[in-house]
Amino acid sequence: MHKVTDLKVLYFGTPVVLIGSRNEDGSANLAPMSSAWWLGQTCVLGLGDSAQSAINLRREGECVLNLPSSAQVDAVDALALLSANPHLSEAKRAQGYRYERHKFTAAGMTELPGDLVQAPRAAECPVQLECRLETATPLTGNTRCTAFEVSVIRAHIDEHLILPGTDHYIDPLGWDPLIMKFCEFFGNTHRLTPSRLAEGWNMPARLPTTP
Repeated sequence: MHKVTDLKVLYFGTPVVLIGSRNEDGSANLAPMSSAWWLGQTCVLGLGDSAQSAINLRREGECVLNLPSSAQVDAVDALALLSANPHLSEAKRAQGYRYERHKFTAAGMTELPGDLVQAPRAAECPVQLECRLETATPLTGNTRCTAFEVSVIRAHIDEHLILPGTDHYIDPLGWDPLIMKFCEFFGNTHRLTPSRLAEGWNMPARLPTTP
């Protein structure tokens, strides 16, 4: 039986992304978010307009989407209540946010330069996607948030995540993304069953190992 209810949180499960961007003084910013989804070579990012990442993205027109594994949950959590925006609202302060400009240091991560963008990569993240901003659209009904559409123009992938025998596919068994579900972190490498879409799209599959 189903119950009709007004859900307060709709984070059913999305990968955590550490957005690398440049502040107005050229320093590196690194901020966690989980309102992101991909289609083809495009990613849509949902950000509050007061977030430093949103400010940087509008100004610079580029970013790096660093995807951490579940093993990096402590580094991500260290950034959770930090903001590179010195003008924190009272609501943010009440939630426990504090101003911190040196985000890479706070997370214990290493800044790397991008190849095609000025935005920074996080060396420890196994997936790093250099992106260019295409459009920014205010969300209907929420004028304080924007959907940023970015194109992936270069991908840096840990070689251990490449599916054996291929050059362009991620091994779904090897990739253990940090997932945010209802404001809690999850990670899971257990395989349930391959999707029928994988067969229809001729996606290569990793065969089960023999005991």
